Parts: sequence; structure tokens; C-alpha cells
Amino acid sequence: MSATARRWAGPLTLYLLGIFMGAIDTGIITPARPIISAQLGVDESAGIWMITIYTLAYAAAIPIMGKLADRNGRKRIYLLSIGLFGLGSLLCGLSQDVGSFGMLIASRALQAIGGGGILPIATAEVGTTVPTERRGLALGLVGAVYGVANIFGASAGSLVLQIAGPQNWQWIFYVNIPITVAILVVGSLVLPRHTGEVTAPIDALGSLVLVTMILSLLYGLRNLDFLDVASSVTGTDVWPFLVTFLALVPILIVVERRAADPVLHLAYFTDRGIALTLLLSLLSGVILMGVVFVPEFAENSLRLPAGSGGYAVIALGLTSGVGAPLSGRLTDRFGPRLVLGFGALVCLVAAAALIGWAIPAPSTVSVMVSLCLLGLGLGFVVGSPLNYMMLERTDPADSSSALATLSLMRSIGTTLAPAVMVGFLAQAGVVVQADVTAALPRTIPAPALPHAAELQETLTRWKADPALSDRLGSLDPALLNTTEITIDTGGTGSLPEPLVQELRDADVTTIVGVSKDVARILFAQETPATIATITTGVQSGIDGVDEGLKGMSDAEANMADSLATMDANLATMSTSLGRMTRELSKMDEGLAGMRKGIAGVDAGIGGMAQGLTGLDRAIAGMDEGLAGQREALAQAEQGAAVESGPAPGAGAQVAGLRAAVAQLEAQRGAAIEQRTQLQAKREQATKKRADLVASRAALLRGRAALAQASVKLSGGRADLARARADLAEARSTVLAERDELRVTRAEMVELQEAVPAAFDTALESYLAEIDDAAPAIESAYQQGLNQGFRSVYLLFGGAAALSLVALVLVGRPRR
Repeated sequence: MSATARRWAGPLTLYLLGIFMGAIDTGIITPARPIISAQLGVDESAGIWMITIYTLAYAAAIPIMGKLADRNGRKRIYLLSIGLFGLGSLLCGLSQDVGSFGMLIASRALQAIGGGGILPIATAEVGTTVPTERRGLALGLVGAVYGVANIFGASAGSLVLQIAGPQNWQWIFYVNIPITVAILVVGSLVLPRHTGEVTAPIDALGSLVLVTMILSLLYGLRNLDFLDVASSVTGTDVWPFLVTFLALVPILIVVERRAADPVLHLAYFTDRGIALTLLLSLLSGVILMGVVFVPEFAENSLRLPAGSGGYAVIALGLTSGVGAPLSGRLTDRFGPRLVLGFGALVCLVAAAALIGWAIPAPSTVSVMVSLCLLGLGLGFVVGSPLNYMMLERTDPADSSSALATLSLMRSIGTTLAPAVMVGFLAQAGVVVQADVTAALPRTIPAPALPHAAELQETLTRWKADPALSDRLGSLDPALLNTTEITIDTGGTGSLPEPLVQELRDADVTTIVGVSKDVARILFAQETPATIATITTGVQSGIDGVDEGLKGMSDAEANMADSLATMDANLATMSTSLGRMTRELSKMDEGLAGMRKGIAGVDAGIGGMAQGLTGLDRAIAGMDEGLAGQREALAQAEQGAAVESGPAPGAGAQVAGLRAAVAQLEAQRGAAIEQRTQLQAKREQATKKRADLVASRAALLRGRAALAQASVKLSGGRADLARARADLAEARSTVLAERDELRVTRAEMVELQEAVPAAFDTALESYLAEIDDAAPAIESAYQQGLNQGFRSVYLLFGGAAALSLVALVLVGRPRR
């Protein structure tokens, strides 16, 4: 190594180390951002300022620090920038112990102010102190270190978090402390002291206006939705800042024209070559930002776990690390325009490979080849050519300001590009969420509930019977016939914010798991109403059944009481009927006796009539005999008188006749007496018969009345027996229905109690369906997000193509 090379090797190393430290902190916080936000208690919109404030302050500090370096010497301002960066890093780490998000934001701004002086001063020092024949190589190393640091920032953050633990995120800042101390100590000894030659007063007003313009432009553009410019530009977080930027442009021109030592040389923008070089620097920032999304693109395209996309970045970084120093050597030989044009062309080819090959047909070969091309192109674009072009077109005394302006334009590009690219990915993310949720099963089989079929049949029968429908309450039998449940997969707007963030932060390897988390929430949102409808309906049915059971129990008790009363009445009727039957039997016996008595009396009366007839004949015969005897006696008496005295024997004859007449009269009188007695007996028998007939008639009437009463009582008993049979049958029906109701109620209770567990089973089935749909979900996620990457790399390719056009238009340098 020559003496000259040894002289600038040490300072170059320190400058490169500073560039590496400043550039790597742009992305090192990225993996820790969600952790820091959660620990410090801020939401996503506030947490993004950890990155935004660094980018804004970095861009705003570049021209100021470059001008201070021109005035006060590069070494002094470079070491001041390193010190500010280290102090900001220390305070960022301490903000975790303090627990202050405001302190973290302020410390990040202090970091960025220091970082804004590192790159332009280091680049200017290398570009002006390294021998001309080695300048391209040195500037190539600057570009390589800057590009590799930007590329590996996020990976470095993940590595620190992996070593220190996610809860010790402060170490992503503390790692800068020893590097800062080393640069400050060694740099104060070995860095060359170049005294500033500018004696004009610093352009404080111009610096203030420029910083305000930059902050307004970047903040407004950062909040602009490039996919919906028309509506988002009217937002209060966009148009006032863009208007402020435009309003300050003429003010800046006036201020800078009057400034003795303007912070921004307006002549840069009137010189076509310098203006196009600045445009190329802005476009290089846009191209560089294509690297930021490479890890996520690789993970999505190759379906890698989150965080493992760094392996793809390594391949890109290696080719970029080869291209950057090579671009320096080639710049020394062929000039910066040709080298930069080659880099832009390679970037354009890389964009075409990504868009036309890797995105539609992702594979390890297509992705890695495209990324290697991308890294190689970046190595040439971000390396030495632009710095070389700027230095050869500006005065050496303004090299720091010139390179600061160049870095400012690149920073504007690196700030604007992510705003647009993130918009693409955000829009793709919205589409992806819709595509993923659309890929989720929208319906699942309704859970199998116990006794659902039996209850469905029973409840349908009840519903068709007006007398039974009141048992249903509000329970619709069709509810138990549900065959599937619809899940509103478009309802992600009602998801809790942590899960929405989880869905946003998902990758192709976790999207199925996240989708299952989403499904659980959607299921939890959708099914409680169904569960409540079922359980409430079933409970209404149970209440209706309970009312029915109560009514049936009351009715059955009343029926039982009525049956007991009927049984008592039937027993009483049976007793009465038995007594009536016995009385009728006795009456029949009495009637039979009366019939016999009447028959006997009739027989006696007939005998008496015959006796009276005989007595009448006997009396008549006696009367005839008496008449004859009286006649004979008269004749005898007469004959005895004629003969004047009784003839012998005549008196005896008369006496005999008289005695015969007297005897016959006596007999006749006895016969008459006997007849009279017999007639009296006959009359008594007739009267007795009449009495018997009357008694018999009365008994017949009584028997008829009793028989009629017996028939009526028997009919009433038969009616009561039939009514009892009907009531007993009705009671049996009530008992059977009550048993059915009890069984139905038990089935309802069992079904109601089984609903939650059944829906848990349904959820498991739903999650199993999601597992079955995993390929479709992953494919929907991958393809949807790749559409966002397609837009990103269209912008990337557009910047490369525009760079080629600008290179054609840029003229030869004046020197």
C-alpha cells in the first residue's frame, strides 16, 4: 500500500463507519416498533412517528449540516454530528427506563440531526481528499456501505432483539454508543483538519424557510393516499402542508438570492446538468427504497416465516456490495454517466424480472435471480457515480453543500417513495384482507343438537293444533331445523384493534392461523345471537310446557276429584238401585201374594156364590116344600075340621105336618140365616177383595213408580258411568300428554344445556374447514399482496427508466 493510500485509509474507515452507523439506524427500529408502541402505551398511528420523525429530521438537517461543514470545517462538524447521533441514541435507550414516548421521539429527532451531517460530510471529504485515481473506488465504497446499511438495518434490529430479548429494545440504540465513542476518540486524532473557507454569515432565515418547506412537503406527502389522491388531498393533514410548501417556494427564492452564503444554491437548479443530477439523486432514493420491501416480498413469495426474509436480503446485499465498489472502479475508467446508466438499466431489468417472472410465478429461482439483479443495479446506482457527477459540476469549496444537496434530494426520494409504496401495499392489504376473509368458509353445518328431530316433529304438531300452539311460546319449530349457520366474513370492521393489527401484520405463513383467530372472533360475534335465539326460544318453549304441565296437573287433579265423586255417586246409585230392586222384588212377592189372595177370595166368593145359589135353591125348595106342607097342613087341618072331629090319626098327621112345617121353617130360617151369614161373608170377601185389588193397584202404582225411578236411576247411572269412562279416558289422555310434555321438557332442557357445547364443536368444525381451505387462503393472501409489490416495483422500474432518460439529457460537466 502506498503512503498516500495509508494516509487516507484510516479516515476513510472512520467515515465509512459513521455512514454505516447513521444509515443502519434508519431501519433498525422497524422490527421493534410494535413492541415499543405497546410498551410505551401508544397506538399504531402514533408509533409510526418513531420512523417518520427520523426521516423528516434527517432530510431537514442535511443542507444545514453541509453548510456548517463548509463554514466551520468538516472534521469539527462531522465529529459534532457523530456526537449528536450518539447522544440521541443514548437518550432513545433511556426513554425505555423513563417510559416516555415523547422523550423517544425527541431523541430520535436528535439522532436524525446528527445523521443528517454524517453522510454529506463524509462523502464530500472522501470525494475531495482521496486521490483522483482512487476517488471512484472510494465513493463506491461510500455508496456500498450506505446501501448495505440501509438494506441490513431491519435485519440488524431483529438480531439485536433476538439477542437482548424483545423487552430490552433499548439495546438497538445502545449498540451505537461504543461506535460513537470510538469514532470520536480516533477521529479527533486521525481525521484531517480542513478549515472552512466560507466567511459570510450563515443563512439562518434561508435554513428556517428550507427546513419548514421540507417538513411541510414531506409531512403532506406522507399523509397523501396516492391511490386516492382526489379525496385524500382535501384532508386537513395534507393540503395545508402542500399549500405551505408552495407558498414558501417564492419566499425561499427571494431569501436565497439575498443571502450572502445561501444554504441552498439556487444556481444548482438553473444548471441543467446539476438539476438533472439532483433529479437522478431523487430517483436513486426512490430506487433504493425498493430494497425496504424486499424481506416482506421474499417472505410472501417464497412463503417464508416472518423475519426469515433477511436471507433474501443477504443475497441482494452481497450483489449490491459487489456492484458498489465495482461501480467506483468503472467510474474511474469509463465515467459516471455510463456506469450509472448501466446500473439504471440493470434495475429496470430487475423490475421487469420481478413484475413479469417472480411475482406471477414465485419460486426460489425467480425470486433470487430477480433480487440479485436488483442488488447489482443498486450497487451501481447508489454508489459513486452520482457523487462523482455532482462534484465535477460544482465548485470544490462548495463540495459539502453540493453533496449535502445531493443527499437531500436522495432523502426526499427515500421519504416520498415509501409513502407511495406503503400506499400500494396498504391498498393491497385492504384487498388481501377482503380476499382472505372471502376465502373463509361463509357457512358451517349447524351443530347437532340432542333430540332436535323429535322436538321438531313434536313442535310442528303443536304449531298445527290451535289448542296446543300456546305451548310453543316464542319458539319457532323451524329454528331446530337449521342446517347451517352463516358467518359474515365481511365483518372485520367490528374486530378488536389488536386482532385487526394482527391481520395487518400477518404473513403468508401465519395468515391461516390469523384467519382462525379472525374466525373465532367472527364466530363469537355471529353465533351469540343464534345461541340466544335458540336458548331463548327453547326457554320460551320450556315455559310454555311448564304452563301446560301446570294446567294439565290442575286438570288431572280436577278430573281425579270428579272421578272420585262420580265413583261415590255411582256407588250410591248402585246401592239405591239394589235397594229398589229388593223393594221391587218384595213388591212383586206382595203382588203375587195379593194375586193369590184375590184368587183365593175370588174362589171363596165363587164358593159362597155357589153356596148362596144352593141356599137360594134350598130355600126355594124349602119354600116349595113349606108351601106344599102348609098346603098339606091346611088340607089336613081343613079335613080334620070337616069330619067334625079329628079322624083318628089326623091330629097326629096335622101335628106331624105342623112339626114338619115348623122344622122346615126352622130349616128354612136356618137356611136363610145361613144365607144371610154367607151373604155377609160374601160381602166381606167382596170388600176384602176390593181392598186387595185396591192395595194391589196401589202396590202396582208404587211398583211402577219405583220401577220408573229405578229405570231413571239406572239410566242416570249409565250416563254417569259413560261420563266417568269419558272422563277416565280424558284423564288417561291428559296423563299421557303430561308424560309427553315431561319428556319433551326434559328434551328441551337437555337441548338447551347442550347448545353452548354444540356451538363449540361447530367452531372446531369451522376451524377444521379453514385448515382444509388453507391453500386457498394462503394463495389469496400471496396473490393479493403481490399485486401491491407489483405496483411497488412498477414505481421502482419507472424511476429506473426515468433515470435513463435523465442520463441521456444530462450534459457534460463544465470542468
